[in-house]
Amino acid sequence: MEWISGVAGGLVLILVLRSILRTLVVPRGLYSVLVYRLWSTLRRVLCLLAHRGGYRAIDRAQTWLAPLMLVGMLAAWLGGAFLGFGMLLYALSPLSWSTAFREAGSSLFTLGFASGARLRLSALDFVAAATGPVVIALQIAYLPTLYAAYNRRELEVTLLQSRAGEPAWGPEILARQWLVDTETALPELYRAWERLAADMGESHATYPVLLAFRSPRPYRSWLVGLIAVMDAAAMQLALAPGSAPPAARLVLRAGFTALRDIAASVRATFEADPAPDAPIHLTYAEFEAAVAMLERTGFRAERSTAEAWPHFHGWRVNYEAVAYELCRRCDAVPALWTGPRDFPSEPIPPRRPVDRRPGEGRPEVPPARG
Repeated sequence: MEWISGVAGGLVLILVLRSILRTLVVPRGLYSVLVYRLWSTLRRVLCLLAHRGGYRAIDRAQTWLAPLMLVGMLAAWLGGAFLGFGMLLYALSPLSWSTAFREAGSSLFTLGFASGARLRLSALDFVAAATGPVVIALQIAYLPTLYAAYNRRELEVTLLQSRAGEPAWGPEILARQWLVDTETALPELYRAWERLAADMGESHATYPVLLAFRSPRPYRSWLVGLIAVMDAAAMQLALAPGSAPPAARLVLRAGFTALRDIAASVRATFEADPAPDAPIHLTYAEFEAAVAMLERTGFRAERSTAEAWPHFHGWRVNYEAVAYELCRRCDAVPALWTGPRDFPSEPIPPRRPVDRRPGEGRPEVPPARG
């Protein structure tokens, strides 16, 4: 019985150490079974609690996913270390189960209320005493990294709101620029999201727990925002290739590369090099309706809708499937052109602000004097 306890305790400690190193130390986004099982379990429980309340209830419930994951990870690691050291102490001494776990807890949490006073166990006691503070310190150091990446992400998502609405939608980005004559600002937008896509591809693949961090407002989402910017770039390249800025191609490449890196880190399946004519879920009728809406805002297309469709299709096939899968896993806001969710929902169109410009022949109101 003692040797079985010793082997099992050693295996538990190895698994705990492996999970900690993969999650907190190695900067490569290595897969940790413990973390992803915790994520999957908590996500399902929260979704079940809010399943009948629609998207807003889902969003309120999923807001707790990230903090619960962080607390759960720490509790699982400390609990695993407690179990492992307790089993090793039982195997390497004549202590009973209760006494062995009492001494393990005393050492692990540096409480010091129990001591075996045995030389051959002092090394194990010291290792246990060092493990608890090290795990807690690593978790504390982990938080600033997460929140720094979160703040960088949410800044650009917030800036996108005035250009794309809530929730974001690719055709709406183009429509708003032509409605207010700010289409010359599109290259700057594409460049900003190219850098953000590269940043998110690195940070979210390295620390996948960032996928569980939601935006402060329910209809904002970094994932939906990235899809919207990529759709806007793809539409502009497909409809007006002569006037589309080079930054549009760059943001598309950076965007689907980032999505694939993130999907690989969470072991989502996707086609690494899809054929340009591979099927997509977005239909020609949806694309045609978006183009008609866009042309009513003053956008001048260089190709007809039928001519532009194969080009748009060829761009979107690179990222649609992986984007839909990540949106489903993250329970992102069900925006237009972002695929289905695991909860009952209908696509939510962006809300466009009321046009406050004076009507034709209406004089400008002079500014108040004061």
